[in-house]
Amino acid sequence: MVPMSTRHILLGLLATGPSHGYDLKRRHDERFPQARPLAYGQVYTTLQRLVRDGLAEVEGTDSDGGPERTVYRSTDDGSSELSRWAGEIAPPAPFVTNEIFAKVVVSILSNGDPDAYLRAQRTAHMERMRELTAVKTAKDADLATVLSADYALNHLDADLRWMTTTAARLTTLTAEVDAA
Repeated sequence: MVPMSTRHILLGLLATGPSHGYDLKRRHDERFPQARPLAYGQVYTTLQRLVRDGLAEVEGTDSDGGPERTVYRSTDDGSSELSRWAGEIAPPAPFVTNEIFAKVVVSILSNGDPDAYLRAQRTAHMERMRELTAVKTAKDADLATVLSADYALNHLDADLRWMTTTAARLTTLTAEVDAA
């Protein structure tokens, strides 16, 4: 499985032309509105690694009336790496690692209340779904924001359906966990 990586995202942003770290961070946060915003330190560390690996290079510096900023550009190797990564199929996860399921089982093992946990988790999911629906239906929502919110909403909906099924099977699951 090939995870989404900051290095590839930054190479993608550099594909539009030379840029400095501050601008790359701003553009990342605009293009991926529902993703965790990049920290400036992460941007500059990643840019240094891209330069070290020959995927980007320093084009120069500019000050544009402010502090001096290093301008980076993608190399031919960087463009090839980006093209290779972007063309790779992202396979479905080979293992199911679900924190919610793990907490249900641990709750059973520790004589907790897995049903109460599932109800509370469902409430948290529903609240996040309301937030995302508000984000995507806002008058100023651009298509990237709408698509990103739709993606998250579909995953939350799948979690909710799983929680409903699991809640209906808690008696059987508890018996199996207790018997093991």
